[in-house]
Amino acid sequence: MEKRIALFPGSFDPFTKGHEDIVLRGLQLFDEIIIAIGYNSQKSERYFDVEAMVGYIERTFKEYPNIKILKFSELTAEFARKNGARFLLRGLRNTTDFEYENSISQVNRKLYQQMESVFLITTPQLAWISSSIIREVHRYGGDVSEFLPYTLD
Repeated sequence: MEKRIALFPGSFDPFTKGHEDIVLRGLQLFDEIIIAIGYNSQKSERYFDVEAMVGYIERTFKEYPNIKILKFSELTAEFARKNGARFLLRGLRNTTDFEYENSISQVNRKLYQQMESVFLITTPQLAWISSSIIREVHRYGGDVSEFLPYTLD
């Protein structure tokens, strides 16, 4: 039987407990998950350093050999194809996320017909957490430790 590999792409600026929840729940469905940190062409620059974020995520999942963390700067569908991922794993917090992710899913499916998008509804107590809110709290000196699955250096 073919290995079920899922790609979980995002800018992860930063990677939150909500993201961690989707990955851990995704392990119930997939043999391997690739957390793919992409460079979003819509964002001019990152708030958190990408190399530091890779390290934080690696530490978070150090006990999980079936989770990989990779960086990419190309079309998600092409990156998935190159890495043998036939599934795109995404979390949905609300209807706004659904509208956005549905459009992206349709384009990815057109580009890579073998890829299926799998959407997991965010755990209710984590649904309000967003990377942009965490960045804003951190930028102004607030404590973000309860929203992250790792400790910032």
